[in-house]
Amino acid sequence: MPALLPTEFTAETTWIGRVGDREATLNSEPLQSVEMTWAGIDGEHHGGVTKGSCVRMRAQHPEGTEIRNVRQLTILSAEELDLTAADMGLEALDPALTGASLVLRGIPDFTHVPPGSRLQNQHGTTLVVDMENRPCTLPARGIENVHAGAGKLFKPAAKGRRGVTAWVERPGPWSLGDTVTLHIPDQRAWAHMAEVSDKR
Repeated sequence: MPALLPTEFTAETTWIGRVGDREATLNSEPLQSVEMTWAGIDGEHHGGVTKGSCVRMRAQHPEGTEIRNVRQLTILSAEELDLTAADMGLEALDPALTGASLVLRGIPDFTHVPPGSRLQNQHGTTLVVDMENRPCTLPARGIENVHAGAGKLFKPAAKGRRGVTAWVERPGPWSLGDTVTLHIPDQRAWAHMAEVSDKR
């Protein structure tokens, strides 16, 4: 039996970007195409096969501990980005202002696809979904520079819509317009998830 099931859910790649120097800005530069490598997108600040653990992993590792980099990419849903923009009172929100690596259109409830899912394009290039990307205040400055007064609105508006973090399982090309198929783990949801979530 296969451990991963191809689904009928597909998406179109509508945006590709790269954060070159996070210390300077979280904004992504838009690209037409990229070569996905074992380390992610070449020149991406968040790239690398390993990384230093951050505050998000404090319960597992002391900050700065070298760990596998499963946050090479930030992938957003175009539909969810539109909803975030609307809740911020904006007609649209440029993905570059969010530090996005990819934006996909077509997969419903995208931020909550199961961890371990695969996103595979027509070339066979494959990304592994790590987990939901929780919204933070870091994009606020870039958003504020373009939409005065809206920076502080991003975090609450993006809750449950911030997309996922992911890493490269199979390197290869990725371009605007590429079709992406969702593959999900062939298992039921963990029966005790509710009781763990209630204690957060």
